[in-house]
Amino acid sequence: MELFLAGRRVLVTGAGKGIGRGTVQALHATGARVVAVSRTQADLDSLVRECPGIEPVCVDLGDWEATERALGSVGPVDLLVNNAAVALLQPFLEVTKEAFDRSFEVNLRAVIQVSQIVARGLIARGVPGAIVNVSSQCSQRAVTNHSVYCSTKGALDMLTKVMALELGPHKIRVNAVNPTVVMTSMGQATWSDPHKAKTMLNRIPLGKFAEHVVNAILFLLSDRSGMTTGSTLPVEGGFWAC
Repeated sequence: MELFLAGRRVLVTGAGKGIGRGTVQALHATGARVVAVSRTQADLDSLVRECPGIEPVCVDLGDWEATERALGSVGPVDLLVNNAAVALLQPFLEVTKEAFDRSFEVNLRAVIQVSQIVARGLIARGVPGAIVNVSSQCSQRAVTNHSVYCSTKGALDMLTKVMALELGPHKIRVNAVNPTVVMTSMGQATWSDPHKAKTMLNRIPLGKFAEHVVNAILFLLSDRSGMTTGSTLPVEGGFWAC
């Protein structure tokens, strides 16, 4: 199915690794013009070698002022993927202020800030757009040691809906994708132990971790999903059905 993304300018956060990197690679292959945002310069350097022509931006999205300096003059952006996230896992009784603050700064506050920058630009230009927030199955299901992470993703789902409500009149669609475990470097850090992984896989009817997350993101960016906004699209093998 042709998604007609060629020539569109797309900003992707968390572009250095995992889902974000895969999204940049897929968008580049379609002919989209990509602004790749990551806090790790080495990841951006290797990504530029893989995808010549992308625009790398190195910034820690947990730093509001640095983000404003880096992206405030990014120029016209048609589509946005808010993928950057951290997973700082602690038992509830051991949650620290530092882990709480860092998690909400990156997983939620940065989404607000970057989305404001992009949405204001779209509105000023008078053009439609689309935003995809990368959430998680953990937004709606409790997972041990994930109290802060689950909370950030639950908040992100509701933020997605309110953004859709308020930006819809400006013809800006906002949706989320909610994958199960993806064996990125972040996923491997938590789920590489076979016994622990089995406890999660046993809760997934399809019996496997997430695939095709990038395909879901590209669909929601494209005009093929032109009547879809405010949705949370599960890519979790049936985890929510249990």
